[in-house]
Amino acid sequence: MSSSPHRSTSLAARMGHWSANHRKAAILGWLAFVVVAILAGQLVSQQTLTQAELTSGEAGRAEQALDDAGLRPTSEVVLVQSKTLTTEDAEFRATINDVTTRLSSTAHVEKLTSPLSGGGSVSADRHSALVDFEIAGTDEETADRVDPTLAAVAAVQDRHPGFVVEQFGSASADKDIDTVIQDDLAKAGMLSIPVTLLILMIALGSIVAAGIPLLLGISAVLATMGLIAIPSQIFPLDDNVSAVILLIGLAVGVDYSFFYLRREREERAAGRSPRDALDIAAATSGRAVLISGLTVIVAMAGMLISGEKGFISIAEGAIMVVLIAMFASLTVLPAVLAWLGDRVEKGRIPLVGRKRRQCEQSRFWSAIVDRVMRRPWLSIVLAGGALVLLAVPALNLKTVNTDIEQLPEGIGIIDTYDRVRAAFPSEGVAAVVAVEAEDVRSGEAAAGISLLQRRAESSDRVLKGGEVNYSEDGTIAEVVIPTVGNGTDARSTAALNEIRDELIPATLGGIEGVTVNVSGNAAQSEDFRDQLTSRLPLIFGFVFALTFVLMLVTFRSIVIPIKAILLNLLSVGAAYGALVLVFQNGNGESLLGFTSNGGVTSWLPLFLFVILFGLSMDYHVFILSRVREAYQRGMDTSEAVRFGITQTAGTVTSAALVMVAVFSVFMTLDFVDFKQMGFGLAVAVLIDATIIRGVLLPASMKVLGDWNWYLPKWLEWMPRVGSDGAPHLPDEPGDSGPPDDGTGVPRAPKPEPVPA
Repeated sequence: MSSSPHRSTSLAARMGHWSANHRKAAILGWLAFVVVAILAGQLVSQQTLTQAELTSGEAGRAEQALDDAGLRPTSEVVLVQSKTLTTEDAEFRATINDVTTRLSSTAHVEKLTSPLSGGGSVSADRHSALVDFEIAGTDEETADRVDPTLAAVAAVQDRHPGFVVEQFGSASADKDIDTVIQDDLAKAGMLSIPVTLLILMIALGSIVAAGIPLLLGISAVLATMGLIAIPSQIFPLDDNVSAVILLIGLAVGVDYSFFYLRREREERAAGRSPRDALDIAAATSGRAVLISGLTVIVAMAGMLISGEKGFISIAEGAIMVVLIAMFASLTVLPAVLAWLGDRVEKGRIPLVGRKRRQCEQSRFWSAIVDRVMRRPWLSIVLAGGALVLLAVPALNLKTVNTDIEQLPEGIGIIDTYDRVRAAFPSEGVAAVVAVEAEDVRSGEAAAGISLLQRRAESSDRVLKGGEVNYSEDGTIAEVVIPTVGNGTDARSTAALNEIRDELIPATLGGIEGVTVNVSGNAAQSEDFRDQLTSRLPLIFGFVFALTFVLMLVTFRSIVIPIKAILLNLLSVGAAYGALVLVFQNGNGESLLGFTSNGGVTSWLPLFLFVILFGLSMDYHVFILSRVREAYQRGMDTSEAVRFGITQTAGTVTSAALVMVAVFSVFMTLDFVDFKQMGFGLAVAVLIDATIIRGVLLPASMKVLGDWNWYLPKWLEWMPRVGSDGAPHLPDEPGDSGPPDDGTGVPRAPKPEPVPA
């Protein structure tokens, strides 16, 4: 295959050209990379964050102190319950004995106590009893060691069908929840793939063409899933990272390949040779993919300065999958297209599988853009006003930590938790006070702890059943104070504030050498929120600044990056407002199958901001790159905007449908966190691809005119990265008129505008 004589020298173009010339090495190299990455994930055990590492602020300090002191063991309880019998009855006592006998002979079970031996607990009505025990080992070890204990308890249940005999604790709960998460992810994958393939088949018109972006997206996800285990040895991962990798990887992997493939097919339909079409796609869509990918990575990097290890691990996975997907689109995809040639059109779909004309534009979006640009100010007021109204509820956005009560119904461990909490209120929500001193068992520290317990028991916000546990060396005390509320509501917060602001200062405050920190569900939620609030200005500033610089250098305009940031903020704000209306206010409970907890899960607002800000730039860069091409080839700004948007509308709409479809799948899953994540992303992308790109972008560019391209003279020194001038494309054979790019756009160079 001959080389194009006027090939662009941009990085993306050079990568595409090399890949096409060395397609065997590129394709086999990619396959080898994916296989090695998957094997690496199998050989290297993925490290996850502990509860102490996932906790912020004062609560984090308390959790870390208790964990270091060995006061955060893997504790489990077995509930033995009867509706008719009490612990005084022989059959009830025999059931308890059966539990203790079986558990005592189970490996790794230690510190086993029951009500019959002076330990455990008995409910006030004596119809319920708890057998307490611990599982030795680290979190990773107990995840495997919990199975024999569950089997032992299940055997007791089978022998005593008249009783409820169930196990509950951190290890058993994690096991059940992890199973549901993995089932959810498998369901998401199984639903996303056929829906994505269907959209791509309709958009590209053939089975082979549709399969290419999907296979590259899936392979990028699989490679990241394996490769992420390596950095997790240094930066452990949050349990939600797998969901993020699947969600983001499939969406951007398909989109990037789709942009590239559509441009290559468009140029072939215009009569270009296979190599020229590929070079043009590399120099245009390839460049847009490179810029979009870097922008997404920059936005996601904002999570790295959050100070939250959970966010840092999510950024770790998201950045890696975007980087891998971008690399695949710029290197492997050109090789595949060069290998297949026009065979990419194999498996034509009836009606939609016809060969598209080179100048084919979306009639729908063409009509919309024409009307918008005739009345730009009216369009800005109506569309912008609607999004502002949708964003207003976001002013009341409240973040909460999802607790066990918000987990999906049908998980056996949740039913057990409800029964335990009903019979033993002190086993529910509690404030956990970590007291550190040279000796917490005697002296002023011990006196302060006793006074704290007495003062707490006299409060209306504290329940009975508090306890104190001591570290072996006597330097740490864990004071458990059961409170009202569910850990996320106003009653829990009020109880926490009373303990922190009144009870502790009055009892342990001021004692020299004593350090006191409070944890618990309410404390963790409050401290997480405070941590993010303090870091948000830094995160926003970081994302805005780097995005501005990247867009400034790419488009050589100070107006375009400012406008892009404002439009993206508008779509993010509207998504926040929709989340508040549906999930915080509970307006979508029956439709989406959840119970509102009065807020939005605490990690989601920041996550949505960085993800949406990055993903929104995909369409913005893709459209503006096409507009800039047309402008640099002689069109005035209005013509270039109309041409660029209508020419890319079909591609953007199809790409947005892929993203919306993938994100919407998460709305069907069981966990409310996944539902909120999928809903927020789907709504924002839908708004971005329609109202923002179809109305506000052309209207604002029409109003600004040549000011869109304004660059102060003192910034003329900036390097040109290829967006400033169209790539040098080969002339049409036999074309005696002015050279064009196959779309009818003249290639006469356009001077830099200098608005009056």
